[in-house]
Amino acid sequence: MMLYPPMSSLLEKISNRYLLVNVIARRARQISLEAERAGVTPSEKPITQAIREVSEGRLTACIRDEYQ
Repeated sequence: MMLYPPMSSLLEKISNRYLLVNVIARRARQISLEAERAGVTPSEKPITQAIREVSEGRLTACIRDEYQ
C-alpha cells in the first residue's frame, strides 16, 4: 500500500517519525470523536484527513525541552 503523500514529505513537516505518527493518530482520534458527537459520517477516513492536514502544514508539532 502506497502512502500519499509520501512519508519523506511528511517527515519534512515533522522530522521525528515517532512524533509524526503520534500527532497523526491523536488528530485522527479527535476528528473521529468530533464526527461522532456531531452525528455525522466523515466523507473520508479520519487518518487520511489527519495525514492531509500535516502535509498541508495545517497540523504541526514541536518538542518541549522539559529539562531547561
